[in-house]
Amino acid sequence: MYAAHMTIGGRAVPAAATFDVKNPSTGATIGTAPNASLADLDAAVAAAQAAFPAWSQKTDDELQRACLAVAEKLTAQAEDLARLITLEQGKPLNGLGSRWEMGGAQTWARYTSGLSLPMKLLQDDAQGRVELHRKPLGVVGSITPWNFPLMIAIWHVLPALRTGNTVVIKPSPHTPLATLRMVELLNEVLPAGVLNCVTGDDRAGSIGATMAAHAGIRKIVFTGSCATGQKVMQSAALSMKRLTLELGGNDAGIVLPDCDPQAIAEGLFWGSFINNGQTCAAMKRLYVHDSIHDAVCEHLVAYAKTVPMGDGMAEHNLLGPVQNRMQFDKVAALVADARKKGDVLLGGAPGDGLFFPATIIAGLKNGDALVDEEQFGPALPIVRYKDVDEAIGFANDSPNGLGGSVWSSDITHAKQVASRMECGSVWINKHGAIQPNAPFGGTKSSGFGVEFAEDGMQEYTDQQVVFS
Repeated sequence: MYAAHMTIGGRAVPAAATFDVKNPSTGATIGTAPNASLADLDAAVAAAQAAFPAWSQKTDDELQRACLAVAEKLTAQAEDLARLITLEQGKPLNGLGSRWEMGGAQTWARYTSGLSLPMKLLQDDAQGRVELHRKPLGVVGSITPWNFPLMIAIWHVLPALRTGNTVVIKPSPHTPLATLRMVELLNEVLPAGVLNCVTGDDRAGSIGATMAAHAGIRKIVFTGSCATGQKVMQSAALSMKRLTLELGGNDAGIVLPDCDPQAIAEGLFWGSFINNGQTCAAMKRLYVHDSIHDAVCEHLVAYAKTVPMGDGMAEHNLLGPVQNRMQFDKVAALVADARKKGDVLLGGAPGDGLFFPATIIAGLKNGDALVDEEQFGPALPIVRYKDVDEAIGFANDSPNGLGGSVWSSDITHAKQVASRMECGSVWINKHGAIQPNAPFGGTKSSGFGVEFAEDGMQEYTDQQVVFS
């Protein structure tokens, strides 16, 4: 049992109440997390505000060195944090699991540490000099989801720190332990109050909802569902907070008729089933040309059968459980509906506990719930099409627009198709391969603002133009 505590102002702070955190693979309680009060949140914001003047006045080199120290701490503690992620999130240690997640956290931390937003000279002539400066906002509130608890936390926290802001982070109540431990460790290399962490069970008096409206927080960065993102926007409006919202996706993949079905099977599988499908930018619906539809289905199912599922702490497993009962029930309901309308090629029925076998269902169409709704779990609908224009129309027929992919042996043609897809990122012959040097964000209902690279860093700053 791991009894975690909050970190506020550089100190370990208990809460008056706690809540249990369970292992989704076994159902066993693995630890307790503090159930913060609104007074605890106020204390965390106050600590971040108190730390801001000194932190924001550090030189660019000093901020860079501090962020590199964060990256070094992550590297030193990677294995212990990976195991904690697996225990509470369920994903396997290996494959695209918790060790991979910690590798991503380190990569993003190091890359972001090396970024800079220097003064930009707009004019310098006889009429005068005009400079554009980037200034930190103040206290940034980070609200993170349960699917990649530490990697997404680093996506939020590092650009905030690198640009001179201070942070209050609130992880999902499903996966709070790894974040609480990480913040505790990072406070060993950061000044007190620069990075604070509070947790709550999201029942009455929600900490997350209060953060979105809190007058002491200048910006909210949130990763989660579209519905919750809308509520965050509404709550943030009164205080005119800056926002970065990375919301839900229902990413489409389009397989063109010139593909080799066997060659793309592995990429299609992991594009869809990474983290058991519990990934915003996973491929959640697949459109396959009529001429190779059956062959793609055959090879995709054959590959899927080779991927072991089970307790994430077992070194050989590559897929784990659905993280929580609410999400499991949603996946089960969507699959049950799809079974009535399509052809189940693999899986199709719930397993024991929170394990849901990898499920592939063909014979579906736009308008079916498993195609139209974001399942966020291990179930892939396959839709047959006859004309590329038809496939593009199907792919764009969604309120979401996070990512998409085109699969083809003709890269030039694939890029032409990609340019017509309504989404923030498009991959050719792969799916979901985000990286720290490329901005990432959604269109339509899938988000507001971007993350990563210099464009993402700018969102943690106000601009100030100096005329002289």
